[in-house]
Amino acid sequence: MLSALDWRTRYSRRLAIIDAAVVSWAVAGAYIVRFGFEPVGTSEDATYIWLSFILAMAWWLMLGAWSSRETRILGAGAEEYKRVAAASLWLFGAVAIFSYVLRVDTARGYVGVALPAGLAGLLLSRWYLRQHLSVDRLHGRSVSRLLLMGGPSAVAHLAATLHTAKQSGYHPVAAYIPGSNDGHDVEPQSGLAILGSAADTKSILEAIEQCGADAVALSAGVQLHPQTLRHLGWELAARNVGLIMAPALTDIAGPRIHTQQVAGLPLIHVTTPTLEGGQRVAKRLFDIAVSGILIVCLLPLMAIIALVIKLDSHGPILFRQQRVGMEGVHFGMLKFRSMVVDAEKRLEDLQHRNEGSGVLFKIKNDPRITRVGGVLRKYSLDELPQLFNIFAGTMSLVGPRPPLPREVEAYEQYVRRRLLVKPGLTGLWQVSGRSNLSWQDSVRLDLYYVENWSLAGDLLIILRTVRAVFHSTGAY
Repeated sequence: MLSALDWRTRYSRRLAIIDAAVVSWAVAGAYIVRFGFEPVGTSEDATYIWLSFILAMAWWLMLGAWSSRETRILGAGAEEYKRVAAASLWLFGAVAIFSYVLRVDTARGYVGVALPAGLAGLLLSRWYLRQHLSVDRLHGRSVSRLLLMGGPSAVAHLAATLHTAKQSGYHPVAAYIPGSNDGHDVEPQSGLAILGSAADTKSILEAIEQCGADAVALSAGVQLHPQTLRHLGWELAARNVGLIMAPALTDIAGPRIHTQQVAGLPLIHVTTPTLEGGQRVAKRLFDIAVSGILIVCLLPLMAIIALVIKLDSHGPILFRQQRVGMEGVHFGMLKFRSMVVDAEKRLEDLQHRNEGSGVLFKIKNDPRITRVGGVLRKYSLDELPQLFNIFAGTMSLVGPRPPLPREVEAYEQYVRRRLLVKPGLTGLWQVSGRSNLSWQDSVRLDLYYVENWSLAGDLLIILRTVRAVFHSTGAY
């Protein structure tokens, strides 16, 4: 297997080549759109040829200057895409300022083609390469080998978390628990070999060499003196071994975390999540605009679905069900009817076949579902009428799953935080497994959304929803 240094170098070089190809294509395409294929005939044409060459070089260098090819951000998260977008927008912003200050008449059509085409090409190529990297990592390649350090429970939790997120590229290979005296050679929960417990730098470095780790992850409960940690950081830097801090903060998104230096100590501040004022107005305007457009565009499809439902089985076209919205307010959620008319009455007889967990009721092959209803549920078409709920304001495009009143009655106190925001047509539960999720995972994802909402996050969830619907994973 290639070493960490090998895969990092390989992917960095591959990114550099792909970036060069994309920006060259975008700039050359913009020139052709603006000036055509005619040979250079004027000084203006020659000037734009040189400008194209300089712009392509500057664009490629800006992507490197913004650290968009840094292997630490590859494979997971939105940071890579943010850096690509920031580098591109800063470059073209500088071009606009340069043109204005020096009164250079830059062709708007040239810039108007190069920027969107190049940015779209860069983001698409990064996404495509990320898919290949994810496949590599699922097979144990292109990963960083981690030595986990911390208290026993913290090491077990970190190992379990990393195991469920293999695409992140971190592979725990061993554990080191300073100050432990339980005599275990293997960490019971994770199964990782425990390579030592001595709280000194020499022993830790020997453990790193023994397991071949290329990074050390420090988790909660690590019993090391601050001076020892400082010396360890120096030694790791000298050996080109990474040092990762994994504080005991779970389900906290990056925008809520801020660091502040106080007397040499990096203090981590976690801000309180809020969805008020301007944020709430922005989310509501976004819901109205998108739901309104979708209603107009999808009316023909909804009319066809309504006709098919009417021809398939006896009963109303729409199914109206009481759900619990923001702050516990009940509302009537609309869906296309996908079950027989007396589905609610037959629910009690099917309780023994419940395959859901927690307070959820789910059956994979529910006998109450009609023939057309099975197709509608597979592709989530039965949920299209909820666009009217969104337009009316009782739901949002993105949010926690809308619960039934009987489910809310069984909620534990902390689960009621799901009701702090409007329920959504889609959400993290929709793009992370849908009905295949356990109750605990469903709650965790909904609470994560409530705590870390952002408009950019909503857009990303909507894009992921399209993929989840077409794959129809976990839909029943």
